[in-house]
Amino acid sequence: MHPPHAGSAKLRKQRGRPPHPCERPTGPTAPAGPQAELLVSGVRQDTGAGGEWQRAAFVLPTPGAWSEVCLSIPAPGKSSSKAQTTPSKAGGDRYIPHRSASQMEVASFLLSKENQPENSQTPTKKEHQKAWALNLNGFDVEEAKILRLSGKPQNAPEGYQNRLKVLYSQKTTPGSSQKTCRYIPSLPDRILDAPEIRNDYYLNLVDWSSGNVLAVALDNSVYLWSASSGDILQLLQMEQPGEYVSSVAWIKEGNYLAVGTSSAEVQLWDVQQQKRLRNMTSHSARVGSLCWNSYILSRSVVNPDLYDSCPLSPTEHPWTEAAQACLCLALLKNLRDFLFPFPSGSRSGHIHHHDVRVAEHHVATLSGHSQEVCGLRWAPDGRHLASGGNDNLVNVWPSAPGEGGWVPLQTFTQHQGAVKAVAWCPWQSSVLATGGGTSDRHIRIWNVCSGACLSAVDAHSQVCSILWSPHYKELISGHGFAQNQLVIWKYPTMAKVAELKGHTARVLSLTMSPDGATVASAAADETLRLWRCFELDPARRREREKASAAKSSLIHQGIR
Repeated sequence: MHPPHAGSAKLRKQRGRPPHPCERPTGPTAPAGPQAELLVSGVRQDTGAGGEWQRAAFVLPTPGAWSEVCLSIPAPGKSSSKAQTTPSKAGGDRYIPHRSASQMEVASFLLSKENQPENSQTPTKKEHQKAWALNLNGFDVEEAKILRLSGKPQNAPEGYQNRLKVLYSQKTTPGSSQKTCRYIPSLPDRILDAPEIRNDYYLNLVDWSSGNVLAVALDNSVYLWSASSGDILQLLQMEQPGEYVSSVAWIKEGNYLAVGTSSAEVQLWDVQQQKRLRNMTSHSARVGSLCWNSYILSRSVVNPDLYDSCPLSPTEHPWTEAAQACLCLALLKNLRDFLFPFPSGSRSGHIHHHDVRVAEHHVATLSGHSQEVCGLRWAPDGRHLASGGNDNLVNVWPSAPGEGGWVPLQTFTQHQGAVKAVAWCPWQSSVLATGGGTSDRHIRIWNVCSGACLSAVDAHSQVCSILWSPHYKELISGHGFAQNQLVIWKYPTMAKVAELKGHTARVLSLTMSPDGATVASAAADETLRLWRCFELDPARRREREKASAAKSSLIHQGIR
C-alpha cells in the first residue's frame, strides 16, 4: 500500500498486531465520558518505506472507547514522488466522527466568542469593576476624565468630598485668559499748521505744559495753543533780524516758559502776564536744549547763606515773590539745601546750570561734550541729568558736584551718530533710553547705575525723539527718512506695537500732553499732529482718579 496523503487520517483497529507506542489501551480500562479536549500522545519518525514520513498519533476520546488517529506528515525537506491513491476498500478504513449535541453547542459558543471584540465584557464583570472603582477611588473611572479636549467639566455630585484633590472649576485662570489688545488709532486726532518751523535736527521746538498749553517755536516767534479752548496766542517775536528761537521748555508748574535763542540768550517769560521776566546770557553760541529740574532737594550745591539772608526784593527782581515763597517753605521745613537748578545746553558743547532766583544766575558749567548739546533731560527723581551731543556721546551727570567737581557718572560711547533723543523711564528712575541719528539709527536702553546696555534695537531710520508712556510699559519714537513715522515699542522686549504714519517729512520733536494720553509730533512738513495713542480705558481712568484723590486728601491732612 502506498503512503497515505499528507493530512489524511486513517483508523487503525486494535486487532492482531503489537501495540503502537503512541496508542492508548482500549476496552474497559480506557476512560469513558464526553471529553471535549484533544490529547496529543506522541510523535515519532517511521523507519519503514525509506524514512520519508513522520507519524503523529492523536487519541480522540469517544463514548465508551478510545480510538487512535494517526496522521502521516511528510518529513521536513522531503517529498514523495510516488503517485497517491485512495484506499481501495470502501468503508474499511474510513473514520466517521460522532458529533453529539453537547459538542455542537460548545463549538457554537467558541465560534461566537471569536467574532466578539476583545474588550467586550459581560454585564456582570462591568458591574464588578464599577463597584470596585467606587469603593477604591470614590468615583467611576469610566466617567471621570483627567484630560478633556472639549466640553465643560463635569460637576461633582452634591455632598461629595474629593479625597484626590481634584478641582471642579469652570472659570478660566488669570494666566490662561487671553489679554485683549488695546485700540491705537492709526490717524492723528488733530492736525495743526506750523509754518516756517525750522528743519533743524538739533533744535527742540515744542513743549507741552502741565496747564495743557502747547508752546511751538516757529522761526523767530513762539506761539501758544490751548488744548482746552483751542485759542492761539503769539507770545514773543525776536527783535533782531536773522535771529530765531532754538528751544522752548516749560517749568513743571506750567506758568513760566524758558526760551533759548540763536543769540545765546535764555529768556524767562510769564505766560499769564505775557511778560518777559529776565534775560540770562552766559553761553557763547545758540541754546538748542533746555530742561527744568523741579523743586527738588539736593545737598552741598548752593551756599546755605543764600537762604538765610534772602537778599532779593521785589524791586530788584520781578520773580522775587515766587522765589521768596519757595525760600520760606524751605526755611519752615529747615531744609537749607533747597535748589532751583535750570540747565541749558549750547552749541559750544557746554551745559550751564542757572539759579533763576539770584542775580548771578550762572552757578555751574558742565564740560563733557566736544560738539553741540542737542538732548537734555533730568531724571524723574532729580538725581541724574542725561545729555546727548553731536559728538555721539551720552553723559549722565549727578545733581551735585563730587570731590573732583562736575564729572559724568557714566559716559556711553556705543552710538555712531548724534544723540538728540534722550528720555528717562517714569517708573524706573535708573533706566534711560537714547536714540542715534542717521549714522546710527539705534535705540538703546541703559541702566545708569551699572552702566550696562539693557537693550538695543535697530530702528532703520534717524531717531529724532523718544518719549515714555506713563500709563503703559511702552515708549514712542519719532523718525526721519524714509517713512517719517512714529513707532510704539513694548518695554522691555522692544517689540513693535504700532506704527503711526502721516508726516511727509522727518519728525523733529515729540512732546506729551499732561494726562499722558496724547503725543504731539512736529515735523519738517510744517505740520503738528496730535496722536491719541496712550489713552486709558474708562475703568483704569476711574481707578487712577480715585487713587490721586485719596493721595491729595492725605497731603491736605498732613499740612493741617
